[in-house]
Amino acid sequence: MEPYKTVQSILVTEKGTVLADSHRQYTFKVAKTARKIEIRAAVEALFDVKVKAVNVMNRKGKLKRMRSAAGYGKRPDWKKAIVTLSEGEIEII
Repeated sequence: MEPYKTVQSILVTEKGTVLADSHRQYTFKVAKTARKIEIRAAVEALFDVKVKAVNVMNRKGKLKRMRSAAGYGKRPDWKKAIVTLSEGEIEII
């Protein structure tokens, strides 16, 4: 899988910023079919860093109130990856 299709975007949140500053961990929104090995290779190719570990989690889409007669809709499910960089590497953000 291509690196740009594997890693879709960087997630910038308060919790993610704290993790980046203190533990060199960065969060990404990744393709639902991506595996840890593919995520590691994509991050190393895109950002020229050395990855120490990759943790992934599948996130459920939220139910949202709609104006239609059905009443509720659902946002799509997505996958989140937390990537830990090795010591002495350049930060991504």
